[in-house]
Amino acid sequence: MKDILKLLQNNREWADRIEREDPEFFHQLAKQQNPEYLWIGCSDSRVPANQIIGMAPGEVFVHRNVANVVVHTDLNCLSVIQYAVDQLKIKHILIVGHYGCGGVHAALNKVRVGLADNWLRHVGDVAQKHNDILSQIEDPELRHARLCELNVIEQVVNACHSTIVQDAWARGQKLMVHGWVYSLRDGRVSEMGIDVGAPEDLQPAYEKALSFVPRRGKRH
Repeated sequence: MKDILKLLQNNREWADRIEREDPEFFHQLAKQQNPEYLWIGCSDSRVPANQIIGMAPGEVFVHRNVANVVVHTDLNCLSVIQYAVDQLKIKHILIVGHYGCGGVHAALNKVRVGLADNWLRHVGDVAQKHNDILSQIEDPELRHARLCELNVIEQVVNACHSTIVQDAWARGQKLMVHGWVYSLRDGRVSEMGIDVGAPEDLQPAYEKALSFVPRRGKRH
């Protein structure tokens, strides 16, 4: 209970500080949200969306799940995408993985973690699909990093194939889907080379992104 009381105290102190620094902050925030970005990231507590890209509350619409997966049977994720695209008219979907992801590690090494094993099967499918790349990498840490990257690339493809994104493009709505991976070691984001703004751009962007995945050494 003391831990919860501490959180409540932290909230009061934060709210008071924001009020002192910007008396109009909460008044403006309460009016409406008007973000240009949808962040689809991992649930990992070390990967805070707004802080990483330097955005204030109200500027980023956020969905998080274990290993930043986008699949067509997940109505939770799809509902977030639909609301962001159709109602908020966001301009960019950012699919952001991170190096050192525990979910990706479990899928790669076939480590049983419980119910989440069923969810992580999607990441396991990515590993199986790109076994030709992963099997060339001897160092376990680098192989893990490569699967984090490959997983992001495949989730971008999944998002682009969704009816929500396809319909937005069909009606001429400007919408880009991007793939990034965040580093816990230095706080920097690496682009995966896959940025898609139209159906015809997807395959060339996918092929380019795969060509950028290093078979050895670190990504530069």
